[in-house]
Amino acid sequence: MSAMLEVRGLTKHFPVHRGVLRRVVGQVRAVEDVSFDVAQGETLAIVGESGCGKSTIGRTLLRLIEATAGSVRLEGEHVLNQPEAKMREIRKQMQIIFQDPFGSLNPRMTVSETLAEPLLLHGLATAKDVREKVSNLLETCGLQPWHAERYPHEFSGGQRQRVGIARALATRPKLIVCDEPVSALDVSVQAQIVNLLKDLQQQFGIGYVFISHDLAVVRHMADRVAVVYLGRIVEEAPTADLFARPSHPYTRSLIDAAPRPDPGEKTARAPLEGDLPSALAPPSGCAFHPRCPMAQDLCRTERPALRKLGQARVACHFAETVTATGLTTAAAPSPAFRDRLAVLNAARTHEKP
Repeated sequence: MSAMLEVRGLTKHFPVHRGVLRRVVGQVRAVEDVSFDVAQGETLAIVGESGCGKSTIGRTLLRLIEATAGSVRLEGEHVLNQPEAKMREIRKQMQIIFQDPFGSLNPRMTVSETLAEPLLLHGLATAKDVREKVSNLLETCGLQPWHAERYPHEFSGGQRQRVGIARALATRPKLIVCDEPVSALDVSVQAQIVNLLKDLQQQFGIGYVFISHDLAVVRHMADRVAVVYLGRIVEEAPTADLFARPSHPYTRSLIDAAPRPDPGEKTARAPLEGDLPSALAPPSGCAFHPRCPMAQDLCRTERPALRKLGQARVACHFAETVTATGLTTAAAPSPAFRDRLAVLNAARTHEKP
């Protein structure tokens, strides 16, 4: 399958200024040498702890934040070095859904004004037919045409997120970055939004970069998963393979730490200890070695390269040992989430998304 999105060596450093003269005294290495592909209609999930650089990756590849180095190509066309006039055309094909469904909407604009703005800006609607196109967008995302004249504060969190999805869908993009799109929602509403995103993907062939820390949602949503630690991808694999046979100790720790339906269920492995190191002064060698139960002298001095291992790419000197220690139980959705998905999936053929 050919790649629609190609990301190579994406890097983002934020300068640290101090003193009266605001001199640069260091660099926060938020994203380091990240490379991945996304095919048309595919979902790549990016997971990791808070502060690991997930959202920075998403915003940098869209040029909401300017990259320090690297390249991003959408269907062969460079993104990071384009002038603003050209970027306006490219932005039609690359959109984002934000985490906060309230903060991402202008409280002074009605839903109609919010959805009409990208349509008129990109010449996708005229003053005569914009109302009809807004109504179609709302219906596609599970809302009613009469919702168009309401303001964001008049909606529930799930409804506001549907408006955010409709806004991202307005330009018929080829790629949407979903930045924690369900983390602020109730579990049952999460299921509805996840299924809406999947339905839209099947209908329009959209590729997703799905940023999340919720492994249960990722397991249901993603085709492939990239695990990020301190700004670097440490493992990337097809979803089923990653949950069944994690090849990096950090991936295994994330899966073991995921909530389980039975709170009394015991796990044979100790939880991950310590905090994420500072991106201002990352550890030498493998950045995970201060917290890794398998760390050896080699890990402290030499950073492992991201290499092929079966269907996966993994950055660990001893990945074969991690895989050989046995299967791990994949993170399971909570009962409410699982039951809600079952109801929605059973009704999918009878409902319009």
